[in-house]
Amino acid sequence: MRAIQVQEPGKLSIVEIEKPKISSPYDVLVQVQCVGICGSDVHIYHGSNPFTVYPRVIGHEVSGVVAELGEGVESLQVGDRVSLEPIEFCGTCYACRKGQQNVCESLQVFGVHKDGGMSEFVKAHEQKWHKVNKSISAEAAALIEPLTIGAQATFRGGIQPGDTVFIMGAGPTGIACLLMAKEAGAYVMISDFNTVRLEYATSIGADAVFQPDKEDIEEAIYKETKGELANVVIDAVGTAGTFEQAVRLASVAGTVVTLGFNETPSQIPSLLLTKKELKVVGSRLQTNQFQGVVKKVNKGMISPDELISHRFHYEKVAEAFKKLEEHPEEVRKIVLTF
Repeated sequence: MRAIQVQEPGKLSIVEIEKPKISSPYDVLVQVQCVGICGSDVHIYHGSNPFTVYPRVIGHEVSGVVAELGEGVESLQVGDRVSLEPIEFCGTCYACRKGQQNVCESLQVFGVHKDGGMSEFVKAHEQKWHKVNKSISAEAAALIEPLTIGAQATFRGGIQPGDTVFIMGAGPTGIACLLMAKEAGAYVMISDFNTVRLEYATSIGADAVFQPDKEDIEEAIYKETKGELANVVIDAVGTAGTFEQAVRLASVAGTVVTLGFNETPSQIPSLLLTKKELKVVGSRLQTNQFQGVVKKVNKGMISPDELISHRFHYEKVAEAFKKLEEHPEEVRKIVLTF
């Protein structure tokens, strides 16, 4: 079968590899229909992901139809449309015992630690495939995974109806957070340098948008919240500066959620954390969010289609990567079709 493989940093190719075979009673073989391109795929391409061993078939935002089942599979049938939950965990370490399998000490992510979904077929355990309604497009099904990232951030922030939420960054992750925070009943503000992204955020429900190079964000948030500041601040940019600002912009008894992997130290006075009794939490991948998001997608409560800005046939993956890298301001999410 054909697959998209990063053979080494900077070398992206379409290669022929062996088609996976059912080898366990609970294996499910899926014929891939769509795969979203994530920032982590780009990091692997550039050699900046420390967890990747090359060569690597990338891709973890995957949808398809069930092609073959192991004899023990009961929850799925051949022909079902499914979305991949792309993490594997041990189930016994401290993180897993606490219900935080997303930070398992033996975490394996499809397309990062092991070969992923940019291929004609993918095999995974029955529990990793989530059935979606046939009325949901294959493109939308592939982008359920990015929405679970927003769901995780919303969960980690403890967002409740009526909360004021400020999201820093209106890229794909920020938009996923926006969709999930709005669905949770929050008043959501979002910032970005890109006016196109802000216009789009407004069109899908953002209550207020801010442009950091055109206005004083701290003054704008103070005014928008009548001096209370944001109950939850989600830093979807992940720089030392945005993290520091997130702490300043969080209200008394507020929560800061950070999704970044930046290694640059931030300078945050403990006074702000103590005086306001803030919670500062990380949010990585997702844990136990898939079923809830799939249920909401199936019911039409949220639409992953709203993340899509571009579509490419998988044979044009190089063109898709070029678009993402040279014109990021035009891209929300690119979907490859198989």
